[in-house]
Amino acid sequence: MNTSVAEIGPDVFRISTWVDAVTPDGFTFNQFLIRDEQPFLFHTGMRSLFPLVSEAVARLIALEDLRWVAFGHVEADECGSMNRFLAAAPTASVIHGELACTLSLNDMCDRPPVAVPSGPEAQPLDIGSHRLRFLSTPHVPHNWEAGLWFEEETRTLFAGDLLTHTGHCPAITDSDVVDAALAADGMFHATALTKELGSTLDDLAALDPRTLAIMHGASYEGDGAGQLRALARGYAAM
Repeated sequence: MNTSVAEIGPDVFRISTWVDAVTPDGFTFNQFLIRDEQPFLFHTGMRSLFPLVSEAVARLIALEDLRWVAFGHVEADECGSMNRFLAAAPTASVIHGELACTLSLNDMCDRPPVAVPSGPEAQPLDIGSHRLRFLSTPHVPHNWEAGLWFEEETRTLFAGDLLTHTGHCPAITDSDVVDAALAADGMFHATALTKELGSTLDDLAALDPRTLAIMHGASYEGDGAGQLRALARGYAAM
């Protein structure tokens, strides 16, 4: 397996491992690091990926300086290595919404996690030059405790499993990814098609993101709101 690092925004880095066995076209597992006074990692990868991902993180910061470990929901590829990162970075904390902490993380984390509220009145997480707002998205794309993060300075939405697509792809693209994402969901059936799905995607679109940091596939740069609304229309047609 090969792990690459690419800067997709000012001090925002995509760490990507290509795995060819997941689909006939292969699959990427992506993590995102914000390099700042309090470095912030979104996704850890599975435990088996820790040597590759941690080495990539160490190219960008001193690993022991990592401060925040975040992810969208409790799943191996999102948080399987969280305790290994906590062991490597003695001041690091897992950070997630209150529901995720109550359901799972208070028990699963080797150090107590930090629970953050969501909603328009909640204060963003200030990590230096970047400000991150936690967005609770229950069951979107899946899992009750699901939540995403929006970085206000670069207008980057850390979109998790939303817009997952397969195949070889660049680190970042300005080409439409919706059709590929709907095709991938036709293969995986991973998105919870609930009545809240469309309204949640509309709420995310209202943030007017410039970059969509996608966990599986290329990150998207451009009209992020348009991509999210097109995705909502595609799911409505299902």
